[in-house]
Amino acid sequence: MAIQVNAEGITHFLQTIDWQNPSWDLMLVIFFVISALLYGMSLGRDRLLVILMSIYMSLAVVQTLPQAVLSLQFEKLFAFHVTAFVGIFLVLFFFLSRSALLRTFGSKTSQGKVWQVILLSILHVGLLVSVVFSFFPKEVLANFSPITQMIFTHEWGRFGWTTAPVLAMMLMKSKSQPPHVE
Repeated sequence: MAIQVNAEGITHFLQTIDWQNPSWDLMLVIFFVISALLYGMSLGRDRLLVILMSIYMSLAVVQTLPQAVLSLQFEKLFAFHVTAFVGIFLVLFFFLSRSALLRTFGSKTSQGKVWQVILLSILHVGLLVSVVFSFFPKEVLANFSPITQMIFTHEWGRFGWTTAPVLAMMLMKSKSQPPHVE
């Protein structure tokens, strides 16, 4: 499925927003923006890094569930995959936030620069939405607009959301900080 988006298409999309009767796409954008800003600012950079690690680990676990589990008629229920992902994510976040991982990522002097928190927040929420959408059946995804599908469910969109947080973490490493040695 080839989805093409150009400036004219984006302009048309923005002009057709109906604030009186918002679509699911608009609700998704509003959720995305509010979640990214509020959630990230309340947590700080270090906890966002732990959450990102939890998301990656949860995705790996859910994607590799044994066939014995999937043969219990759960593969037909996308809600099972979403619930399993969220459950594993919450358990991992709980344990990782109390482990040495937070102290390893964390800087004792600050919670990160504001731009780092905003960037990680956007990438975190985008990755989370993309992962959850990856479990939805194609029939459900077809209800979203082409731009939403391209951003969150198209193979290049999923690839971007999966790799962008890793690249951001690599680029955020300050050159003035010496490596952590104990």
